[in-house]
Amino acid sequence: MRTLYHLWLSPYSRKARIVLGEKKLEFELQTEKVWERREGFLRLNPTGEVPVLVETDGTAISGGQVISEYLDEVYPSPGLLGLGPLERAEVRRMCAWFDEKFNAEVTTNLVMEKVMKRFLRLGPPDSNAIRAGKANIHHHLDYITYLVERRTWLAGETFSLADISAGAHLSCVDYLNDVPWSDHPVAKDWYARIKSRLSFRDLLHDLVPGVPPSVHYHDLDF
Repeated sequence: MRTLYHLWLSPYSRKARIVLGEKKLEFELQTEKVWERREGFLRLNPTGEVPVLVETDGTAISGGQVISEYLDEVYPSPGLLGLGPLERAEVRRMCAWFDEKFNAEVTTNLVMEKVMKRFLRLGPPDSNAIRAGKANIHHHLDYITYLVERRTWLAGETFSLADISAGAHLSCVDYLNDVPWSDHPVAKDWYARIKSRLSFRDLLHDLVPGVPPSVHYHDLDF
């Protein structure tokens, strides 16, 4: 069986998990404590980062976006990259927005500071970074609102990798109760649609050692 090496609050790992779920592909989930720099894992991915997907023939594919596009090409139904060149370009633009911009401005400032620094032994959380993450997230939720008031989904009329990328990052921040949903009801309704998908349900059972989730994290009707 294929194996996905992941870490609990890695949005890129969550992205790959959701895509595997959307494709209805069976896989084994293996938690990889990247801070241990395990030799066997470094042979799969010399960067030492998750996610890594190992196919049944032993082929290893690394990176959330790379894994997602690989799976969409090898298992084309349902398609997650859009219906034509322009829509695919927009889906990729939105993936980059969340994997790069949102990650730098929000995910890193909240998830890294509040949780991952402890495991990586990088010292105490930086309160300035946390404040910045909590301020920055409003801009991104406003942008989600702007998009879904004009489209059915983030990149167009069909559910796509754009929604998966955004949902993966927001799910990590939501675990920590740091998404101000009450200030952004349109974005909340969009996220509720993603949260209710079968491919997303497995993420709602994740538990980070020593860090309980927000009280509404498992609730589909939050």
